Amino acid sequence: MKPINQKAWWLVLPVVICVAFSAVLPLMTVVNYSVQDIISPERRVFVGTEWFAAVMRDEELHAALWRQLTFSLAVLAVEIPLGIALALSMPARGWRASLVLVLVALSLLIPWNVVGTIWQIYGRADIGLLGAALAWLGVDYSYTGDATDAWITVLAMDVWHWTPLVALLCYAGLRSIPDAYYQAARIDGASRLAVFRYIQLPKLRGVLMIAVLLRFMDSFMIYTEPFVLTGGGPGNATTFLSQYLTQKAVGQFDLGPAAAFSLIYFLIILLLCFILYNWMQRVGTADREGAGHE
Repeated sequence: MKPINQKAWWLVLPVVICVAFSAVLPLMTVVNYSVQDIISPERRVFVGTEWFAAVMRDEELHAALWRQLTFSLAVLAVEIPLGIALALSMPARGWRASLVLVLVALSLLIPWNVVGTIWQIYGRADIGLLGAALAWLGVDYSYTGDATDAWITVLAMDVWHWTPLVALLCYAGLRSIPDAYYQAARIDGASRLAVFRYIQLPKLRGVLMIAVLLRFMDSFMIYTEPFVLTGGGPGNATTFLSQYLTQKAVGQFDLGPAAAFSLIYFLIILLLCFILYNWMQRVGTADREGAGHE
C-alpha cells in the first residue's frame, strides 16, 4: 500500500500559528482573568465563578443587552430589504454597472471612526446639512440631547455605512442566475413580482444567509461609530454591549468582571448566530421541499 504524503499539513502550520497567537492565546488569557480577582500585577486571588454570577445580576448589562438586540434586529429589518431593492435597481452590465458598483462601494471604504465623525458634523444644526435642514423645517432634533434622536441617528448611520455591503452581495447573487430562468419566465408571461418571488429570491437565499449573519454579528459588536457620534449618550441611550464592556475593562479597570462579561458576550453571539443560521436553513429546506411537491 502506497504511504500517504502528509507534507501538505506543513502548509497549514502558518495558519495554525497565526490563529493561536491572534485568537487562542488571548482567549485563554481572558478565561484566566475571568476566574481571578486581580488586585495588583503581583497579587491575584482565585474567585471561581463569582464574576460570572455578578455580571449576570448586573441590571445595566441587561439594559445594554436589550438595546443591542433591538438595534441589531432594526439593522437587519432595514438593511436587508433595502440592500435587495438597491441590487435589483442596479444596471446589469456595461459601463453604468461599473460606475454604480464603485459609487455604491464608496461608503465601505471609509474607516469606522471617520464615519462617526462625518455623522457627528452632519447632524449639527449650525454646520451640518441634516441638522440645519431639520431646524429649517421646524423639527426639534438633537442627537446629543434626545435619546430617540440619538438612537435613530446611530441606526441611520449604520444603514448608510453597511447597506452597500448587502447590496453588493445581492448584486453578485443576481448576476449568477442563468439567463435561461428569465427566458422561461418571459415565455410564461411572468410578472416582475413573480420573477422576484419564484426565481430571484430563492436563488438569493444563500447570499442572504451570509448577509444576515455578517450584518448581525457586526451590528452586535458595534462600538466605534456610536462612541464617536454620541459617546454612548445621552445617558445610556446608545451604550451598547461593546461600549459597556470597554467602560468596565478600561474605564473602571475591573478586569475580572470584564473578562467574565467578554466570555458571556462571546457565547451570546455564538448562540444567536447558531439559532439564526439553523432557522434560515430550515426555512430554505421547507421551501425546497414545497417546491418539489409542486
